[in-house]
This record gives sequence, C-alpha cells and structure tokens, in this order.
Amino acid sequence: MQVSVESVGNLERKMTFSLPADRLEGQVGSRLREIGRTARIKGFRPGKVPAKVIEQRFGEQVRNEVVDGLLREGFDNAVRDNALRIAGQPRIERGDDSLAYVATFEVVPDFGEIDVAKLEVVRHVAEVTEADIDRMIENLRQQRRSWSAVTRGAQTGDAVDIETWSQIGDERLPAEGVERGVAVIGSGAMFADIENALVGMAKGDDKAVDVSFPADWRVPQLAGKTAKVHLHAEQVSEPVLPEVDAAFIKSFGVKSGEMEQFRADIRTNLDRELKNALMNRLRRAVGEQLVDAFAHVELPPKLVEQEARALAAQVAEQARRQGRQVNIPADAHLGFMEPARKRVLVGLLVGEVARGHQLLLDRKRVDESLRLIASTYEEPQQVIDLYRKDPQLMSGLQNRVMEEQVIDWIAERARHTDQQLTFQEAIAPQA
Repeated sequence: MQVSVESVGNLERKMTFSLPADRLEGQVGSRLREIGRTARIKGFRPGKVPAKVIEQRFGEQVRNEVVDGLLREGFDNAVRDNALRIAGQPRIERGDDSLAYVATFEVVPDFGEIDVAKLEVVRHVAEVTEADIDRMIENLRQQRRSWSAVTRGAQTGDAVDIETWSQIGDERLPAEGVERGVAVIGSGAMFADIENALVGMAKGDDKAVDVSFPADWRVPQLAGKTAKVHLHAEQVSEPVLPEVDAAFIKSFGVKSGEMEQFRADIRTNLDRELKNALMNRLRRAVGEQLVDAFAHVELPPKLVEQEARALAAQVAEQARRQGRQVNIPADAHLGFMEPARKRVLVGLLVGEVARGHQLLLDRKRVDESLRLIASTYEEPQQVIDLYRKDPQLMSGLQNRVMEEQVIDWIAERARHTDQQLTFQEAIAPQA
C-alpha cells in the first residue's frame, strides 16, 4: 500500500493512501460466500441461494464493513511505519477514486525530556474513622426521617408546607392562585431569603420577602429581577428520626440486621469515596505541576477546541438538569479554551510518560476498580459481567486506571510531601 504523509501545520498532518483492490474484493467475496452457506431467504433452501441474490441482499453492507476494517488496518499500519504519534481522532475522507483515502490528523508535540523528579507535589492522605461512620449513620437517619406536625414557629430543620405567589410591579405570578411546595429550613433547596423568612412562622402565618432571582432563572418574568414573594405557611412539621435497630439496618441491604456488619459496609463505601477523592486531589496536584512545567509547548489546536466544546456542553447539560434556561451561542467554547488546554496538555503528558517509561496496565488494579464499582449495586456480578462484555465500558475503565497508575508513578518520583487531612476535608469539593 502506497502512503504519503505531508505537514499542513506545525502539528497537523495529511496522509494519503489507497486500499489494496485485491484484498478488498477477496474479503468481500469470502464474506459473501460465508453468508451464502447459512442465509435463510424466502423461496430458497439454506445453502442454495444464488450468489447474485446474496450479492444484491448483502453486498453493500459487507463491502462497507470490509472497507471500514481495511481503513483501520491501513491507517494503523501507516501510522506505525511512519513513527507517528496521533493526538485525537483522525478524519478520514474518500480521495480522488473509490479506493483512495485522505486522513487528516494532529500529532503529539515534542515535549523534550519529561523530568518528573523536578516536580513538587503535595500528596494528601486521610483515613476513615469511627466518627466518620457515626456521621454517615446520622445522615442515613436524616434520609429516612418522617415528619410530625407542630403548632410552634418553624425552626432550622423543620419542614414548612407553603403557598407562594410573587409580585413584580403590576404583574402577579402566577396570575391566579398560588404555587405550593415544601421547604426544609436550612437545606438550601430554596433561596436563602425565603428559608430565613420561614423561621418563626407558624401554621396560618403570612409574610412577604424581597427575593433577587438569577439572570438564568427558569421563569422568564423573574429572571434577573427582584420580586416580592408572598408566603403562607399551611403547616409546620418537625423531623422524627428512626431508631438504628435491626429493621433500619436491614433496610440498607444488611440481611443480618447486625450493627457490626452495617458499620463494616459503611466503612467500605466511605473507603471507596475517600480513595476517589484522594486520587482526584493527586491528579489535580500533578496536573498543575505539569501545566506549569510545559505551558510553553504548542498543543494540537483542533484537539483543544474539541475539548473546549465538550466542556461547554457539559456545563450546559448540568444547567438544564438544574432547571435553568440554556441558550448556547456558537462561540460558547471560547470561554473554555484555557481549561481545555490544560486538560489536553496533562492528558498528552501522561500518555508520553507511560510510553517513554513503558508503563503497562496493571490488570489486578483494573479488577480491583471494577469490583469497587460493582459493589455499589445490588447485583455486583451482573455489573462485572456487563463491563466484561462491553468493550467500550471496559476500555473507559482501563484508560482511567492507566491514568491513575501514571499519576501515582509521577507523584512517587517527584519531590513530594504528605499532608494529613480529615475524611471530611478530603472529600470536600476543591475550589
């Protein structure tokens, strides 16, 4: 197969190659003959379907499948033969004739020597304590709480059944009637001004409070404006927490109902959460050091733009899930170019470190990660089987584990110091 590669930019390449006609026709013919031996078509006995009928029915599909396979094989061979390191996915288009193709892609920049010993990394360490387990049990009690109506004024932790309507100038929202809801004071589910106003209100009380709504609020008439919100308390209820008895414990899947096993299961879950949190902190610490050390390196522009568009899409999707209005301008990704550049830079450097030091995927670590993921489900074995049968899921898991291996490898060889954190500090979101 003849291949030519030319540079169309500092990091962009164009590869021209042709598929071998003899292999293409040979594989198509072989596959059609194989189908012909087993195909069931009305009016013909199995194995007796004429080749022309097989060609008419399956020819286009088979040819497309063979072409896709030869394209992948031909491109991969050309990349290997020309010692190219691809960054991102190539764009492959048909060339001047039916068997000619042109692949456009970006390559990994030359980072020079990546001396991780010069990096300075803070590694956070923490452990799960008995107090952390006690706190989680209390959280679980809060999740299973019931409510009992009271006649006193509402206080923090109480639930208030409320009717509301808003006034902006001469406009009333809703135009008729009221909106009903339940606010748990201190939960942060409603605006702080509303929750604060509910404190002290008893059943039947009315109050009005000024509330400033964000510019992207889901109700257009209120978005970006300050309205007077009228509140009417229909009922005030205090929480009633369940006892941590055998029935309570069994409700969380601990069949024995024993406290010892319950606490052991909670510790396992907290250990998993802590491990993920510490890895995220280490990934960020190593990433910041790599970005500082290699900020001068030119990166593949299309790859950075793709990452920026992906980040913009993630933020928009998160906003939609929160009920906010989302209008994504065509250039929304421009605001994400800097974080996208950092993510691409770290990703490429991690890949270069793995390649340069011949770091191999630790299969035991993959199995351990898979077991941890599966342990969060009621039927862990079904989750494990799902991953093992789905190449895409397994590939994603392997890539994540490989990245974690490289991050650990870098941190171990960098000038590092350990900083002790509590469990709560470790899992807290980073600014």
